[in-house]
Amino acid sequence: MEVKIHQTSVVEPSVELGNGVEIGPFCYLSGNVKISDRVKLLNNVCVTGNTEIGSDCVIFPFACIGYVPQDLKYRGEESRILIGKNNIIREYVTVHPGTEKGGMLTKIGDGNLLMVSTHVAHDCRIGNANVIANYVGLAGHVVIENNVVIGGLVGVHQYVRIGSFAFIAGGSMVRQDVPPFVSVCGNSARAYGINSIGLTRAGFTQNELAFLRKLFRVFFKSKFAFEERIKLVEELIDHKLERQDFLKSLFLEFVKGSSRGVVKYASDQGEESD
Repeated sequence: MEVKIHQTSVVEPSVELGNGVEIGPFCYLSGNVKISDRVKLLNNVCVTGNTEIGSDCVIFPFACIGYVPQDLKYRGEESRILIGKNNIIREYVTVHPGTEKGGMLTKIGDGNLLMVSTHVAHDCRIGNANVIANYVGLAGHVVIENNVVIGGLVGVHQYVRIGSFAFIAGGSMVRQDVPPFVSVCGNSARAYGINSIGLTRAGFTQNELAFLRKLFRVFFKSKFAFEERIKLVEELIDHKLERQDFLKSLFLEFVKGSSRGVVKYASDQGEESD
């Protein structure tokens, strides 16, 4: 398939382009950039550094990918950005490469939608099939797993982890880890319940949703110490569910591995939960 480069764009010789790549007007590509098959850069897109973009991505105007991170400790080390396939990267998105402290890599998986003005800072790890809405700021070293939805105007503190199938309501400030399946809201973000709408759309059954609601109540609403709540979750049993062990292990592995602590239940600040 033919590569199409608009005459107003600049593509330096060091850039590697796959089959069927389309580069629209006024784009600038430099450095050790590798762009895979059928990627489209609409116009005014800048890609530089040690950046690899997977196949079938679409990048909208004024996105900037690969420029040096906003980290005063950065000293020009040859860090990288790795972006998977089938991603949609909208206007004014910024993605910065990794740093020595964070493993030298910023990574975005497959099938993500990054809406207008999303900022992905150095050393972030984003999984697959996530939707990140307008003006979301991910600080350095943030981890987002899979099938997460983040509403607009959300700020995520550095080193925070967000588990698979979580939902972050618009305008929230996330300072602690958000476990899988959980819906949070507020400043600071608090857990209100499970992400029932997102889980239903993802094909979770009503029995599985009921099990996760029970898990949520045991972990978030009980007044026991953290270790005791972990034990209560481990003891949850529903013989009707084939995936109960998978659901429990996904949740427990996440909360046990939390270094920043897990978000608290909303009612702990006098708020009401659904």
